[in-house]
Amino acid sequence: MTLQVGDVAPPFTLPDASGQLVSLADFAGQRVVVYFYPKDDTPGCTKEAASFRDAWSVFEKNRIKVLGISKDPASSHTKFIEKYQLPFTLLTDLEPCPVAKAYGSYGTKQFMGRDITGMLRHTFLIDSGGRVEKAYTQVKAEAMAGQILRDLGLS
Repeated sequence: MTLQVGDVAPPFTLPDASGQLVSLADFAGQRVVVYFYPKDDTPGCTKEAASFRDAWSVFEKNRIKVLGISKDPASSHTKFIEKYQLPFTLLTDLEPCPVAKAYGSYGTKQFMGRDITGMLRHTFLIDSGGRVEKAYTQVKAEAMAGQILRDLGLS
C-alpha cells in the first residue's frame, strides 16, 4: 500500500552517485521531495528529472531538497547526472528495493501490453516534521516539479 498524506515517512539510508550514504534524517526540519522512478536515461525518467532540474532554483530558494530514487547503480546515476546536469541527489535502492517497497513504490504495472515488476513512478513531499505532506501516484513525468510547486503556492 502506498503511503498516504499524514503518514510518517519511512526512514532510509541509501548510497548516492558517489557512494556516500544519504539518510532522510539528514534533512530533518526541511521539506524533501522523494521521487521514485524506473530507470536512468529513459524518455519518461529524463523528462521527470529535467522538470526538477529546470525548476531547481525555486526548490533551492525554498530550501526543499530533492531526492530521486531508482534501482540503478551509482555508475548509471553519475552518467545521468552529468549528461543532463542534474543539480539534485540520485540514490540507489538495489533489488529487492526495500525503500521503494516501504513507500509502496515497487510493484507490477502494465507497460506496452505486458506486466513489468519494478519501481513505480511515485513522488512524495515530506514535510519538515517527517510526515507525508503530498503523495503523487499518478505522475506526469514532465509536469511533476511544476505540480508540486503549484500545490505549495510557489509557482
